[in-house]
Formats: sequence, C-alpha cells, structure tokens
Amino acid sequence: MPLIYVIEDDAAIRNELIQALKLVGFNTAFCTDFANAATRAIEAAPDLVLLDLTLPQTDGQFVCREIRAASQVPIIVLTSRATEVDEVMSMTLGADDFVTKPYRSRVLVARIQALLRRAAGQTERNVLTHNGLSLDLSRSIATSKATGKSIELTKNELRILALLMSRAGRIVPRADIMQDLWESEAFIDDNTLTVNINRLRGTLEKIGVTHYLVTHRGQGYSV
Repeated sequence: MPLIYVIEDDAAIRNELIQALKLVGFNTAFCTDFANAATRAIEAAPDLVLLDLTLPQTDGQFVCREIRAASQVPIIVLTSRATEVDEVMSMTLGADDFVTKPYRSRVLVARIQALLRRAAGQTERNVLTHNGLSLDLSRSIATSKATGKSIELTKNELRILALLMSRAGRIVPRADIMQDLWESEAFIDDNTLTVNINRLRGTLEKIGVTHYLVTHRGQGYSV
C-alpha cells in the first residue's frame, strides 16, 4: 500500500490523522525533527507527503520547497493557515493540493487517493522502460534495474535514448535521430551524431549498462 509521510507537530492531530489513514489501508511514517523535516521525508521515499505549514524550528513553505527541489513526490499542505497568500505561496513552491483545518477525514482521504492516481498516471507517461533500463523523461535520469544505479543525461543524450526506447526493437534511421535533434536547435550532422551516440554509450556504462545501443551499419541504431 502507498506510504503517506506526515509532517505535523501537533501530536494529537498527527495521531488522529495517522489512525484515519491506517483505517483505509495506507502505510504511514512521520517525523519529530522538524528542522530536518524535508530530509527525513525524502529519505523515507513516500508516495505522498502531508505537510503542515506552522512548524517549530522551520516553516512548512520552506520544507515544501526543499522537498520539491529533490523529489516529485505529491505534497498536500494541510494547515490552519487558510489565507489566500499561504495557498498561492504553497502551490508556487510545489504543493499539489491545499487543505485547510478542520478537515473531514473522508474528504481528505478521497483527495489523497485522487492525487495518487494522477501521480501514478503521470509517472507512467513520463517513464520509458526497456530491457532492464528505465528513463525518467521529466528528470532526464536513466536507471539500471540490474545495478540500481542512476545517472543524469544531457539534453542530446535524453533525446536520443528516448527516441530509441520509444521505438524499441526497431531500427531507427540516423536521419530520424538527426531530425529529432535538429528540432531541439542542436547542431547535428552525421559525424556529430556518432559522437553523441558514443557519449551516450559511455554514460550508460557508468551505471553498468553495456551493449545497450546496437549499431546497424548503413541503417541506424536500435535498443
């Protein structure tokens, strides 16, 4: 079941919230070290974060910004600070939803479930997988399932790999790859493409992915 991470300093409210989440089957985790709340939340790798704005040692909007800088995890701000400024600022800093206290448990759970569904759909659209490699298009990160290692790609590496993975099992002509790169305003000719392909191979080797790109002489490349 999804893991919901709760950042709430009021113990009574936090316990009530955790019990409501557990009743509908969610796993939960929480922190009491609010100065490092963002770090604790990221380390927990939750599916969604519930975040209060009024916290000791820090401010919830700062925590929201810190989490969003490192992760795309859905964030729901759950707070008694119900001003328009607080809501606008929270959404600007990366929150996905804003719920004011007091809240109704059923409504909150429904909003959590809806946000988790949207996040799952977005992840499916933004991640390509093939033959032990996953490519996060939104973050430009390739991950090897075999080694668990990840690496960030350059713009050209991302475009080339995304095109090849989207046509997995088929030969992609060199002309098609160059056309795709031309549209990104990168200057690409035949020799430059070869250099970019070799750089991509080298990048993938750093995470233990070897012989992934196949060269078809006189035709193009495939994965």
